[in-house]
Amino acid sequence: MHRIAAWRAATAALAASLLVLTVSAAAENDLATELRDFLERGAVDAGGEAYETDLVLLTGFYEARGMAPLWVTPAGVTANGRALAAALSAARDDGLDPDDYGAAANVALLGATSPALLAELEARLSLGLMGFAQDLGAGRLQPSEVDPELFVYPQDVDPAEVLAAAAAGDEVAALIERYRPAHPTYRRLRATLTGYRALARVGGWPRVPTGPTLKPGMADPRVAALRARLRAERDLVSDDDAVEAGGDPALYDPALETAVRRFQGRHGLEVDGLVGPATLKALNVSVAGRVDQILLNMERRRWMPDDLPARYIQVNLADFALKLVTAERTVFVSRVVVGRPYHRTPVFLEEMTYLVVNPYWNVPNSIARKELLPKIKADPGYLAAHNYDLLDGWSAEARHVDPQNVDWSAMTARNFPYRLRQGPGEGNALGRLKFMFPNRFSVYIHDTPARSLFSRPNRAFSHGCIRVEQPSALATVVLEGQDGWTLDDVEAQIDSGERRIVRLDRPLMVGITYLTAWVNKDGTVHFRNDVYGRDARLAEALLGPRVRGRRR
Repeated sequence: MHRIAAWRAATAALAASLLVLTVSAAAENDLATELRDFLERGAVDAGGEAYETDLVLLTGFYEARGMAPLWVTPAGVTANGRALAAALSAARDDGLDPDDYGAAANVALLGATSPALLAELEARLSLGLMGFAQDLGAGRLQPSEVDPELFVYPQDVDPAEVLAAAAAGDEVAALIERYRPAHPTYRRLRATLTGYRALARVGGWPRVPTGPTLKPGMADPRVAALRARLRAERDLVSDDDAVEAGGDPALYDPALETAVRRFQGRHGLEVDGLVGPATLKALNVSVAGRVDQILLNMERRRWMPDDLPARYIQVNLADFALKLVTAERTVFVSRVVVGRPYHRTPVFLEEMTYLVVNPYWNVPNSIARKELLPKIKADPGYLAAHNYDLLDGWSAEARHVDPQNVDWSAMTARNFPYRLRQGPGEGNALGRLKFMFPNRFSVYIHDTPARSLFSRPNRAFSHGCIRVEQPSALATVVLEGQDGWTLDDVEAQIDSGERRIVRLDRPLMVGITYLTAWVNKDGTVHFRNDVYGRDARLAEALLGPRVRGRRR
């Protein structure tokens, strides 16, 4: 009897197991069917505009795996699916819009139990991941579509690889981290964004009223607002001893002057301690404006490569500054002059391969015809006085032309056929050193005889090339490790007056950038003026009226 009972119990258990398996298989089939139908309908969107390309890829991905889901089971969403939904909802932390990745729809579906809704959640989560990874890794916008003067080419993220990594079981946080820019400058901006948004939530900072320039030692009712404004970003520490001890809050005292100077330094202003029009304008940019500026520069950082070489030069046009970095340490910094707003220096990346000591200056046609020709016509002796040769063309075989044999009265900007070349020397427009990273824009870094411009806070004065304040020191750092080129050697070659080309043993990457917000290693937050209007163009595309769906 006991054997019969045991046999009956085992039979019942087997039947129950088979029933569960049958029900489970049926549920999985139902989920697969709903997922296939949902994808075929193309019903997934991110607020209005379908992600057509990603949807086609996603459909093929699921077909290859027999419609097996990644984020849900017939019983509901998995822990990994919830983690992904949370990560997409937190896209704002990276300066991106969670709505672009269907975050709200995902959250609304997390409690789904029906096959149809679970299939929708599955597809939405995968599409959201694809879009988020692509935007994190390469930026939301194509640089050249935002501004035709941006010649940077982000490395595209392959959405098929993103899906493959998810299918391989990669943990969601680690998977997303793989595509987030790894450069410390991005991470510091990301952390700063959180802080400035928190400041915005509590009201930001007060405006400093307009009025006469505030100077140290003055007593003015506006000083109280200035104190509060500088405390908000901690340029002035909150426990100002003088005021706490009963001092006059309207007095512009030494502690406040130090804070103003710190603020001016962070904003690329003249550091004089005077609150004049330029400093007042920067003080009265709202916290919301600074948040937007951080967002724009996070996008720019997403466009930039993570795999920078061990040595490189970066020129930040908005900061009018050049730095040379070795092993993630800045070893050289110099002020520079960049293109005027109507001769804007483009953004691009190239390799420096040689430099020229005591260079010639082959005057660009536009400058020769528009700027120099009128001076020559007024005084034919202008050419000799400024060390210019007149050549009959641009080939290597071009011959010298005697200016006395030219009918200058007949010359116009349209029919001027000559090349002007300025010889080496003190008055040469390129100075004594030219650093060459061959590019289609004919932009290079060079010395200049116009030294006074380096003392100005706004240094946009050139025709597009980059004038460096410390050319000999830069040459020494560039040639470091290359036999025979100490600072004394460089200066001796300059003093010789002889033109010489010096080729680099190791090409050096040069990145011409445009960054108006960044955070130093010590946590100091810097902002710069939008000298070329590139912030305005990027803001219109990135932060303006939203066009739902992917824009890449």
